[in-house]
Amino acid sequence: MLSRTEARKIKLFPRGVITPPPSKSLCHRAVICAALARGESVIRNVVLSEDIEATLQGVRCLGAEWRLSDGVLRVRGGGERRADLINCVESGSTLRFLIPVAALSGRETIFKGKGRLLIRPMGAYLGAFAGTSVRFSHTKREIRIRGPLRGGLFRLPGDVSSQFVSGLLFALPLTEKDSEIRLESPLESRQYAEMTMDVMRCFGAEASADRLCFRVGGGQRYRPSEYTVEADYSQAAYFLGAAALGLDVRCAGLNEESRQGDTAILRILKEMGATITRKDGLVSVRAERLSPVTVDARENPDLIPPVAALCCYCDGTSRIVNAGRLRLKESDRLRALAEELGKLGAHIEESRDTLVIRGARTLRGGTADAHHDHRIAMSVALAAIRCTEEVSLIGWHNVGKSYPNFWDDFERTTLSAALRAEGGERL
Repeated sequence: MLSRTEARKIKLFPRGVITPPPSKSLCHRAVICAALARGESVIRNVVLSEDIEATLQGVRCLGAEWRLSDGVLRVRGGGERRADLINCVESGSTLRFLIPVAALSGRETIFKGKGRLLIRPMGAYLGAFAGTSVRFSHTKREIRIRGPLRGGLFRLPGDVSSQFVSGLLFALPLTEKDSEIRLESPLESRQYAEMTMDVMRCFGAEASADRLCFRVGGGQRYRPSEYTVEADYSQAAYFLGAAALGLDVRCAGLNEESRQGDTAILRILKEMGATITRKDGLVSVRAERLSPVTVDARENPDLIPPVAALCCYCDGTSRIVNAGRLRLKESDRLRALAEELGKLGAHIEESRDTLVIRGARTLRGGTADAHHDHRIAMSVALAAIRCTEEVSLIGWHNVGKSYPNFWDDFERTTLSAALRAEGGERL
């Protein structure tokens, strides 16, 4: 087994049927709703990634109990608060979702993290809580918040992460007063806030929305429920992309009626000229060649790493635009993609919020670094499929943040292009 300090040589690629892991976005939301309900909820199809574990430990600090066995998570909410310090590790979802939930109490809560977590933007909450009963402070070392959160009017910019809206949506049903979250401009990645309302509804809490306002009635109660987490389209994108690059890969478990915003990967693949087929519960992708595209990153930022890897093989010049927010993720993803795919031989021009990628039939290969970022690691793996020389990846273990079994699924048996050219055999 490789140590975390060793580079992983990417020699094998996926083949056959892959079932992507459960949606991390939906699992975070279901765990928090279950923790806010008095009684036991059952959440099925759960995989314990680093981010989900951070949320589970966070809700345990706030009074929930949980146990996980064979993919079934049982959460009992409504217990006594255990701690006033929550370590979110590197999970931005955990941090932004739980801040308003912690503020329901009159006790001070301290949030800690690691990596780039505490330097990511939090000004939206500073503005939203101004003039309310909530006290909020943010430094590079910690975040402190003290309630009680009482409901009312909260103002947020629309050009920030939708996670700020979701965090307030989780907490506001439990306040005394009715609330409004008013946006100063249309919300980017709005589908994630709508996903939050969908999951809340499954646990008995209601909210409504129009273009610039979310409304939440006070005095509600979450109820214990049963919930099954569907497969994750953002993770499926790497395998659907592998199929578009010519590998015999099909994805199982993808809900055709899903409300996940990252179902947009299917639209993007079609725009690249791929044919999408659904049959017997499997999604297949085929493409004779890939056409260049222009992709707006505002609505689906998590799709940009796999899309950027695919653009390296489009027959022409592709553009990824409105992508400035990707600089504020686990890494500066625009720079990381430009640098690391460039090391493999891709032609990428990076500007403030744009990548311009000139495609080629193959890339060279080489050694790339994941920048401590799970999605950069997976993007390099996808790009390696058509590299003519060996690809080595430093930081390969970072996939554990969202997809612990990624390498088991990705390295199924198909030989790399470099090994095929040499007549190599599976190693």
